[in-house]
Amino acid sequence: MGCCLWAEVCARGSVEYAVGMEYTEIHGRQVSRVGLGTWAIGGSEWGTVTDTEAIATCIGAVERGINLIDTAPIYGHGRAEEIVGRAMRELGSREAFYIATKAGLNWELTPGDPGCYADSRPERLRMELEESLRRLQTDFIDLYQVHWPDTTVPVEETAGVLAEFVQAGKVGAVGVSNYNVGQMETFARVMPLATNQPPYNLFEREIDAETLPWCREHGVAVLTYSSLCRSLLGGRLRVDTEFAEGDVRREDPKFQQPRYGQYLAAVERLKELARERYGKTVIELAARWVLDRPGVSVALWGAKRPEQLDAVAGVVGWKLDAAAMAEIDRIVAECVTDPVGPEYLTPAVR
Repeated sequence: MGCCLWAEVCARGSVEYAVGMEYTEIHGRQVSRVGLGTWAIGGSEWGTVTDTEAIATCIGAVERGINLIDTAPIYGHGRAEEIVGRAMRELGSREAFYIATKAGLNWELTPGDPGCYADSRPERLRMELEESLRRLQTDFIDLYQVHWPDTTVPVEETAGVLAEFVQAGKVGAVGVSNYNVGQMETFARVMPLATNQPPYNLFEREIDAETLPWCREHGVAVLTYSSLCRSLLGGRLRVDTEFAEGDVRREDPKFQQPRYGQYLAAVERLKELARERYGKTVIELAARWVLDRPGVSVALWGAKRPEQLDAVAGVVGWKLDAAAMAEIDRIVAECVTDPVGPEYLTPAVR
C-alpha cells in the first residue's frame, strides 16, 4: 500500500488525479491520502451548514484532488450521504468519487433505548445498506465500514453479512472503524479486511501500541478520523471560543478546563515549530504528522465550506524529519500534563 506523489495529471478512464496530491492504494483502487470527512456537513453536531455550502465542499474536494469521501448514515441522520449523492450528480461523475460509508449505529430511538447505540444485527445492516445506496443515489459503494463494534452481536456474524454485500456486487471492499486487534482478527477470519478507521492525531495516539502495528503487518489500510483533533489543531481556537448548543465539542473533555488550556498551549508552541522549521501552519504540520506515521494510508479532513480545504495544498509533497517528530513529542509531553483520549465518543450498548 505504498503511496506516490503524482507529478502530473494522470488520466485513468474518466478519472483524473490532480497535480501534487498524494495517492495510495486501497483494494486495487487509487485514493487520495487526504480524504474528506463529512461528519460536519451532516449539520447536527458541528453547527449548521447549508445544502449549497455542503455540496460545494464535496465538489471542491474533488477539484483539489481528493477522491476519497468518507461519510455515514449517522452524520445528520442521513443528510451527509444525501449531500454526497447530490454532489456526485451535480458533478456528473460517479467515477471521480471513492465513496466510503458506514453502518452499525442506530439513532432511531424507541422508549427505553439508550440513545445512539451500536447495532450490527444482520437485519439492521441489510436495511442500512439499501438506505445508503438510496441516499447516495448509486448502486455501488466502494468501501463499506462497520462504524463501531456491537458487543451484543458476534463479530463473525457481522463479517458474514458484509461478505454477502460484496458477493452481491453492491460493495467493493469492507472495513471496520473503532475495532481493536482481537475484533479485527476475528473479522478477518471470515471476510478480508481492506481498512480500519480509528481516531488518530498527535494528541490521541492510542493506536500506536497495537492497532497500527497489526494493520501494517496484515496489509490493512488505516484511515484516520479526528486527524486534527476536532479542530484543536486547526490553530484558530482560543480560550474564550464559544461552541454553539449541540456542538460535539461541548461534551469533549479536551475542551474543558484545565485541560483545554494545556492543549491550546501545545498548539501555540506547535505553531512556532511549524513556522520556524518549515514555513508551515500548525494545521499543515498536524496533518503531515498523521500522514508520516508508519502504517497510515489516509488522513480524513473535515470541512463545511470549500475554503476550509485550501490548506490541504500545504499538507502534501513534503515530510517531517526525525528531529521535528521528536520535538513534537517533547512539546506535547511538556504542555499536556493531563491528557485524555476520545473515549467520550463511544456509543451506548444496545
